[in-house]
Amino acid sequence: MLDLSGKIAIVTGASRGIGRAIAQTLAARGAHVMAAARGENAAATVALIDQAGGRSECATVDVTDHASIAALVGDTIASHGRIDILVNNAGIARDQLLLRMKRSDWDEVIATNLTAAFTAVQAALKPMLKQRSGRIISISSIVGQTGNPGQANYAASKAGLIGFSRAVAREVASRGITVNVVAPGLVETEMTTAISARAQQEWATQIPLGRIGTPQDVAAAVCFLASDEASYITGQVLAVNGGMYM
Repeated sequence: MLDLSGKIAIVTGASRGIGRAIAQTLAARGAHVMAAARGENAAATVALIDQAGGRSECATVDVTDHASIAALVGDTIASHGRIDILVNNAGIARDQLLLRMKRSDWDEVIATNLTAAFTAVQAALKPMLKQRSGRIISISSIVGQTGNPGQANYAASKAGLIGFSRAVAREVASRGITVNVVAPGLVETEMTTAISARAQQEWATQIPLGRIGTPQDVAAAVCFLASDEASYITGQVLAVNGGMYM
């Protein structure tokens, strides 16, 4: 089993779905997890981790607010002295055909899914550079690789994460910091439940492994990239999509 004992991890969007699964999996492997979300929304995640014998804290953060992210990083350093793992998972969707898409729908998705990652990475890099180690993992999407009608804003934000991560990976590789992306396909979450059952069935027929993914499938990939076993992997996109896109 991958051992993350003694590691300090921040996971944004940890209140449910993929973010909750990532927080739980990192904690199960020994990491102390700062489960970050708006308000006290990650409290349930922390409770589940505590019940399983893991170590975590509920952290309040608005990923679209620079000061909020800076405070999260500062508080983590003040309490634990380091940040070993940053997982940029927080994300939203505001789907609409481009001709009908409101500018606010574009701005909100880009701010939450892409600009927030920039802000969090920029803040976390300072302590990581000092300690000459770190793992940065951002959650993209198969849509960022293939595109999808009605999701121009979402696809742009998720594709942007890939380019952003590769650029940063080149900047910080010499300091022992790796930067990678996990790109899930269709996964059972609250976000995908908004997709009609018919659409989900149609998507499932395009998955060679014959099933929709689970949050745990994504969490396992994140856990690997966060581990010492992945120390020679950086600037990569790990697709967790059942073979839907190759």
